[in-house]
Amino acid sequence: MAELLDWLPKGLAALAILVVSWLVWRTARRAVGLAIERAGLDPTASNFLLTILKYVILSIGVVTALGRVGVNTTSILTSLGVVGLSLGFAAKDALSNMISGLFIFWDRPFVLGDLIEVGGHYGRVDRITMRSTRVVTPDGRMLAVPNTIVVNSIVASYTNFPHLRLDIPFSVGVEENLARVRAIALSQCPDADLLAEDPPARVVVTALNDYNIGMELQVWIFDEKQHIAMRHLLREQLFEALRKADVDMPLQTLALRSIDGNSEVSRKTQ
Repeated sequence: MAELLDWLPKGLAALAILVVSWLVWRTARRAVGLAIERAGLDPTASNFLLTILKYVILSIGVVTALGRVGVNTTSILTSLGVVGLSLGFAAKDALSNMISGLFIFWDRPFVLGDLIEVGGHYGRVDRITMRSTRVVTPDGRMLAVPNTIVVNSIVASYTNFPHLRLDIPFSVGVEENLARVRAIALSQCPDADLLAEDPPARVVVTALNDYNIGMELQVWIFDEKQHIAMRHLLREQLFEALRKADVDMPLQTLALRSIDGNSEVSRKTQ
């Protein structure tokens, strides 16, 4: 009974320390949350910082409370350090991903909602965790790309700049009037509210081949998140317009002569 009475003040003090630690965390969360909101950090980065702050404050409170009731916190911390070192060697890949996640949060090559291409995969950034970057592909798949791959690869972002250029390649026959083809292609550009006027849409020659001429319709769009739908639309409209105008669109045109040499047949290979 005497031991309990001796321990009771220490237990109450430890409980008070834990309560104060929780109150400090709640107050710090509000203050840091306001600072993060003013700084304009994305939700993933803000959650990451708040989680670190929470565990730091509560861990200090727990260690202080244990020391208050007479627990040798030094030996506990030493044991945790040894265990942590052993786990670090066993899970070095996981630690590499965590460190890479810190670099992503710090460097911010993209944020949530951005359209990116990394490791040959394209999609929308849905979430960034300490282990991986979650990317949702256009066909609805969720890809968990390890953060080390993100950090050590070339990441192409489709949404970091105001406008995005779409390149629609096509080919026409070598006998076609390029000025006429260019006029037909430019006439298929949709409303100006979907396309940027500066720089304007243009049609360029990309290749002079033996059997065709490679060309490309280049347009800049305002809403880069619509680039897939817009590319499909332009490609279809361009094909239909060229077909209706009887524009020759071969990939290859071969002149074949019959065995007797009297008749000639032209064959087009698409």
